[in-house]
Amino acid sequence: MLKFELKKVFSRPGSAIAMGILAVVIGVTCWFATDVYYVDPNGVKQRGPSAVAALREEQKAWAGELDSEKLRQVILANKEIKSSPEYQSEDENEREIAYSRGQGFKDIRDLLNHAFAAGFCDYDYYCADRLSGDMASQFYGRRVSLLKEWLEGEAKEQYTDKEKAFFISRYEKIKTPFYYDYMTGWTRLFDYAPTVVMITLLILGYLVSGIFSGEFSWKSDAVFFTSFHGRKRATAAKTGAGLCLVTGIYLVTMLIYTAIVLLYLGADGWACPIQILFSGWKSFYNISVWQEYLLILAGGYIGCLFTSFLCMWVSAKTRSAVIAVMIPFVLIFIPSFLENIPAPFVGKILGLLPDQLLQMGNVLGYFNIYSLGGTLMDAAPILLTVYAVLAVLLVPWTYRIYRHMEIG
Repeated sequence: MLKFELKKVFSRPGSAIAMGILAVVIGVTCWFATDVYYVDPNGVKQRGPSAVAALREEQKAWAGELDSEKLRQVILANKEIKSSPEYQSEDENEREIAYSRGQGFKDIRDLLNHAFAAGFCDYDYYCADRLSGDMASQFYGRRVSLLKEWLEGEAKEQYTDKEKAFFISRYEKIKTPFYYDYMTGWTRLFDYAPTVVMITLLILGYLVSGIFSGEFSWKSDAVFFTSFHGRKRATAAKTGAGLCLVTGIYLVTMLIYTAIVLLYLGADGWACPIQILFSGWKSFYNISVWQEYLLILAGGYIGCLFTSFLCMWVSAKTRSAVIAVMIPFVLIFIPSFLENIPAPFVGKILGLLPDQLLQMGNVLGYFNIYSLGGTLMDAAPILLTVYAVLAVLLVPWTYRIYRHMEIG
């Protein structure tokens, strides 16, 4: 029966089109994710596997602990480049030559721009150009001091004293010095992961929306519900088909995307702290890059599972695939309208909506915190736990509704 239900899903003409759209979007996304260039010593931009290998070699030369000495070397090397005739030239090719000399430590330079910015929420691309070598020792201290300034200034009314102490404690517990390595593969993988997860969810929403409503649209509900196994095994098969679709399509899609990006760009840097990433510098989560990947993978799966079963529940309840297929769009796009409301509590609510599961990498950079029974918890474990439980509960609820459905 399970195979029969899956066959019915893919026998719909729209299903083949949906899977084709998914394949095209994933292909285009992979192309953008792997579109990395390297500037050779002559100032010429190169792309392709050889360019990736050259960039990796340049950045590998700076791999290791980001202690004061290495940071000082980066500051001095950057100063030397900025004072060179090539950098100060108005000729575009000459400036590209100057850029080529600093692309090996470009990521570290970005971290310096973060650490020595004027404020916690600021980023000045040219900040590193104004640093002196003896300022390298302030690098990690600046990260904590900027947080404290922000909590006592711009964010003073947003958090309680206990919550502020929580953030500061998390910052201070992160092990320093950070270990740096070439990690372009992970950076690009994380940048485009939300796109892959969201398009997969929309396709899944379409595929599962007709599993329970199909019998009514085909006018075969009388035959289905009066058959010997119609209200038990056949209904369970529909539920199982939904679970198989979500699990199979999501995992295959994510693994293909991961394999293409990391095999092409490399998986180096998997053990580095996420604070090394441009998007993770401010994060208070004390985890490594590979752990962030698992959170993104788990969050996306739970988000797809919850939303897909919600679609099936609505489909069973309303007997309409049209209404059910709208659920993913509502869950993804409604938060973008709510975030324009200036009230502080809105941010707390938005931080726990299911769309956050689809962008777990971004969640790790947010300062969302909640008090549960006097214990402070960050958003990531709450999201994963709550929606995993709701997804599990939707299975028997959907089964029960459809099993007791009236004919006609």
